[in-house]
Amino acid sequence: MALVKPLVEDSTDIETVAIVPLAIGHIESFHHALDIVSRERKYLSFLEAPPLDQARTFVLDRLGRGDPGYVAIVRDEVVGWCDITRHDRPIHAHRGTLGMGILPAYRGHGLGLKLINATVAQARRDGFVRVELFVHSDNARAIALYDKVGFVREGLQRDAVYIDGEYRDAIAMAIVERENVAG
Repeated sequence: MALVKPLVEDSTDIETVAIVPLAIGHIESFHHALDIVSRERKYLSFLEAPPLDQARTFVLDRLGRGDPGYVAIVRDEVVGWCDITRHDRPIHAHRGTLGMGILPAYRGHGLGLKLINATVAQARRDGFVRVELFVHSDNARAIALYDKVGFVREGLQRDAVYIDGEYRDAIAMAIVERENVAG
C-alpha cells in the first residue's frame, strides 16, 4: 500500500491517500466516484454511472478474471481508480484496455501517476504485453500523464465522441511491453 501526503489544501485534518487493489468492499464508493466523474461530461464514456448493480457486476467480473485494478482511498472512500480489462478472445488476451478517473478535488497532485504505475506494473506481472486506451483529444492533463508513463499515440478517431451537441476526437494510445524490453 502506497501512502501519499494530504492532497486537498483546504482539509483541516491530516489525511493520507492509500493506493490499494480494487476489492469487493470498494464497489459502492467506486460507483459513487464513477458517477461524479461521469457527470462532468467530458472525460469518460459515461454521462452518468451505470446502475449500481451493473457497476457491481463490472467489479466482480474484473476481480474474478484477475484483471488489474487499483483505487485511491481517502477516509474509506474511493477518490480515484485505474483498471485494465483484458480482452476476451484468446488471440487478443495479451492486451487490455485501461480506464481511469480521479475526483476533481484530487487532480493535479500526482495521484493519477501513482494509480497508473501500480496498475500497469500489475498488468505486466499478469502477462499483459499491450495496454491500450482512448482519450478525448481535449483532455491535455490525461494525455500528458499517458505520455509520461510511456504510452504512444497510435491514431486519431475523428468525431469519436458526441457530448452536448459537440463532436470531439479521440486519440488511441498504447504501451507495448515488448518495446520496453532490451533485446
